[in-house]
Amino acid sequence: MTAGARPVVAFVSDAIYPYFRGGKEFRYHELSMRLARRADVHVFTMKWWDGPSTRREGNVTLHATSRLYAMYTGQRRSFQEAIFFALGCLRLLWFRFDVLEADQFPNFHIFTLRLVAWIKRKPLTVTWHEVWGRDYWRLYLGRTAKLAWFVEWLSMRLPDHLIAASDQTAERLRAILGDRASISVVPNGIDLDGIRNSYPDAAKVDLVTIGRFMPHKKIDMLLDTVALLHASGLPVTCRIIGEGPMREALHARAQRLGIEAAVDFRHNVWEQKDVYALMKAARVAVFPTAREGFGIAVLEAIACGLPVVTTSAPDNLAQYLVAQSSAGVVCSPDAEAIADAVRLLLEQPEDRSAGTLADRDEWLADHGWDAAADHVAKVLGL
Repeated sequence: MTAGARPVVAFVSDAIYPYFRGGKEFRYHELSMRLARRADVHVFTMKWWDGPSTRREGNVTLHATSRLYAMYTGQRRSFQEAIFFALGCLRLLWFRFDVLEADQFPNFHIFTLRLVAWIKRKPLTVTWHEVWGRDYWRLYLGRTAKLAWFVEWLSMRLPDHLIAASDQTAERLRAILGDRASISVVPNGIDLDGIRNSYPDAAKVDLVTIGRFMPHKKIDMLLDTVALLHASGLPVTCRIIGEGPMREALHARAQRLGIEAAVDFRHNVWEQKDVYALMKAARVAVFPTAREGFGIAVLEAIACGLPVVTTSAPDNLAQYLVAQSSAGVVCSPDAEAIADAVRLLLEQPEDRSAGTLADRDEWLADHGWDAAADHVAKVLGL
């Protein structure tokens, strides 16, 4: 890098906000905006937009490494998308950068970026959101699980440095890579000011959840919970915010359970202020997920002042956030246990007098995006 020149940062992620909405996409969006104050930030991704392959969004430049491929085949990540995105990352060989940082998923591109980094003589940093491991790959893929686990096992050894999105993910990485592995922990953040300045939506509900409609999110279990509560004489209402491959199946399940009138599906909530408003209009947030690398939506619900119920599923790392909350409940990963927890929380008087942020949970102040960006900048040497 030329003395006095701004460093050039290349971020690599197959999906980006707002074209695809998830925790990792929102993380890159928030971090890239803030890091652009001190560096020239370029994001390399699939071509999610119309027009030229390079476009400017705010202070960040987007580059298409490949055409847009479907990320899912049915309810699983697409191997075709992963492979073609990995091949497209070879385009970074013709781009000058000082810092190369990539998202973990979908793993195959890490091999390409290792080659790029070797040739360009630049360090490679990868943000690791969650360790799937052999057992989860077996549940996810069945017979091809060994190969998938080998790809994950090898890809986590290729970067020069890893950024773990939670302490628990860092622990799992060190258990595999050893204590001498180069790992920093930079948790995801939330928009503390945006949550503080938002107001509850006028349409009140008892329960709320938000997330991609994927099998591991276990939203079907939440519907079962609502049905159990109705059967016990507690006719709760529930708002489900999100989109994904299980959309039709979840609507059908609600109808089959006879609770469709009590469930408010919201599929087109694009603005974060609207998400916060819908969250604050609920009495309890429920996240029955079986696998979560961190849980931004969980953290947002806590910051909105909601009591949060989640499960003790081994791969649900969001349970550690809920355990820190002054009004959180971690229960067994089944509908009966969730129903019991929800019933207990709904019986308590609703109290928002302590405010919506860190008045009760002071640790939330450490999870602002500005603090996360400062930490990432330090790790990347910016």
